[in-house]
Amino acid sequence: MNTATALSKAKQSLRRAAGRVQDVVLPPVCLACETGVDARGTVCSQCWSGLRFIEPPFCAVLGTPFARDLGTGAKSAAALARPPSFDRARATVFYDDVARQLVQALKFSDRTDLAPWMAQWMVESLHRTGEGLLDANPIVVPVPLHRRRLISRRFNQSAELARALARAAHLSYAPDFLHRIRPTRQQVGLDASARHSNVRGAFRVPTEHKPQLAQKRVLLIDDVHTTGATLEACSRALRRAGAAQIDCITFARVAPDKV
Repeated sequence: MNTATALSKAKQSLRRAAGRVQDVVLPPVCLACETGVDARGTVCSQCWSGLRFIEPPFCAVLGTPFARDLGTGAKSAAALARPPSFDRARATVFYDDVARQLVQALKFSDRTDLAPWMAQWMVESLHRTGEGLLDANPIVVPVPLHRRRLISRRFNQSAELARALARAAHLSYAPDFLHRIRPTRQQVGLDASARHSNVRGAFRVPTEHKPQLAQKRVLLIDDVHTTGATLEACSRALRRAGAAQIDCITFARVAPDKV
């Protein structure tokens, strides 16, 4: 056994030992309701049954589920009527009770410890579809907060997810490639038209980063896809900066019939 192999095995043994000690001192709990579970990074059986994972068949562009398989590359009526600036949008789960609890805990209760586990589910979901969204080394870019809101909130939940996803998928993370250049109202409570108006022109790629985006693939990361207004506004800015392909990845999405 060479030195490198011995060191690797020693590190693995130390990590396992540290994990066992941590489980004794702080037993693993459900990510959502914090009841006891067998392993860290999991949810209890009751919360698991409350998660609706989004699986094919779905629209090749918007990722909205189809009631039946319409064939490879099928697009929804919404995607055909109003083609978005991004190429594809995908989400891991529907924004139901348990998913909402996780997102709001991350966003409003400083539960940044949730981000790596949520991002891991996002990566696993992308692998399951077999569409290759993680191939060809795309650049991972989070939907940014305006600096005023970032100061008051102290962190950007989308950036936490993006950083963790990039780490899990071994991709480049670029938090500064997209800026929110003006403060916008909270999107909650606005209808689809108002949401689009609220964020129109609110994002920009800094001049110094445009050469790094030219003809590159981008994974744009956000926590929730509701109407797609924010993803659309961000994608337009990235497209103007020269991005060749933009795939939007969110942890959750609101079911189309609830938007």
